[in-house]
Amino acid sequence: MINRERLIDTFRFLVGIDSVSRQEGDIAEELKKILESMGAETVFDGAGKMTGSNTGNLIAKFKGNKKVPPLLLNAHMDTVEPGRGVIPVLKDGVFTSDGTTILGADDKSAIAVLLEVMTVLKEKDMAFGPIEMVLTICEEIGLMGAKHLDMSLVTAKYGYALDSTDTEGIITRAPSANKIEFRVYGRDAHAGAAPEKGINAIWLASRAIAGLQLGRIDGETTCNIGIINGGIATNIVPNLVCVKGEVRSHDDEKLKKVTGAIVAAFEDSVRSYGNNSSDGLPKVDVIIEDDFFRTDIPEDHPVVALAQRAASNLGRKMITKTTGGGADANIFFTKGIITGVIGTGMRDMHTVRESVKVDDMVKTGELLLEIIRLHTMTG
Repeated sequence: MINRERLIDTFRFLVGIDSVSRQEGDIAEELKKILESMGAETVFDGAGKMTGSNTGNLIAKFKGNKKVPPLLLNAHMDTVEPGRGVIPVLKDGVFTSDGTTILGADDKSAIAVLLEVMTVLKEKDMAFGPIEMVLTICEEIGLMGAKHLDMSLVTAKYGYALDSTDTEGIITRAPSANKIEFRVYGRDAHAGAAPEKGINAIWLASRAIAGLQLGRIDGETTCNIGIINGGIATNIVPNLVCVKGEVRSHDDEKLKKVTGAIVAAFEDSVRSYGNNSSDGLPKVDVIIEDDFFRTDIPEDHPVVALAQRAASNLGRKMITKTTGGGADANIFFTKGIITGVIGTGMRDMHTVRESVKVDDMVKTGELLLEIIRLHTMTG
C-alpha cells in the first residue's frame, strides 16, 4: 500500500528544505501545513526558547477511529552541517546528495515515512487508534528538543522513534552519557623572554589526557576527549585551555567510575604542579552534565512484541539491538514513555557520503502500517 513514487517525492521535497539545528523553522511550518491537511491537530511547544531554535517541537495528534491507547511516533527535524542547499540525487533506487553536503536522510527519511504512512491510513480509510506524532528540534546537538519537550502535550506511554539504520532491528538498549568539561587555568607570560613566570595550561591538560584510557573501555563503556581549545599565540604561555569530552555506559556504576577517573587525572595534573603563588594558580574547574539516561526495554515489552509480530507477518526478522548512541528515545524513556528505535535504512549519517535506499524506506513504511494495524486490534 505504500506509494513508492509519492514517498520519493516527499523525501526529495523534505531534504530540499534547509533545517540545520536551531534553524528548523521552515521545515516545521511546511510540516504543520501538511499534517493539518491530513486532519491532525498541531501545536508548537516552547522548546525553541530553551534551545535557541527558531521554532519549537511540533506535536501533531490524529484522533483515529478506534478506541485504543495512543501511540507515539517520533522523528527529528534538524540535520547536521553541511546541510544547506542539499541537492538530492536518485540513482538505481538509492538517494545520495551531490557530494557537497549531507543528504539529510537522518532524519528526513523518517519524516517522509511517517507522512506516507499517515496518508495511506487516511486514503484507505483504515482502522487506527490515536497517534501522537512528535517531531523534535535540536536532536543533533544533544537531544535538546526532547529534553525541553512540553510533556503536557503528550499522553502516549509507548511508541517508536524512527532514527537508526537497520530495518530489521529494534533498539532496546542504549547507554547513559555524561558530558565533561574542564577549564584549566595557568598563567600567561612571554614565551621567549620570561617563560619561567608562566604556567602552561595546555601542558597541564595534555599531561592529564596522556594518562587516560580513551575509546572503548569494555563492552558496555566508551569515553572520548573531543574538543580542545586554548592559547592565543605561539609566543605567549597559554593561561587557559578548555577540554570537552564524554563518557557513555550501559552500567551506571561504570559510568560513574570512568567519569571519576578522568576528573581525577585533571585534578592530579594541576595538584602535582604545586601551588605556591598568591593567585591560586594553576587550578581546574570541572563541569559534569548528565547528558541522557540509559534505556533498557525488556524483551517481552509490548513495544518489542508488537514490532516483532508485525515483522513476522511481513515475513521479516525484527531483532532486539544494543547501541552505543543516544536518541530522543532516551529522553522519552526517562519521562515514562517506552520508545523503541527502528531504522529507515539511512547509512553513513553525518557525512557527505550519506545515503538511503528507497526500498528500505518502503519497508519501514510497511512495517509501521502493520504495527499500527496490530496495535488497533490488540491495544
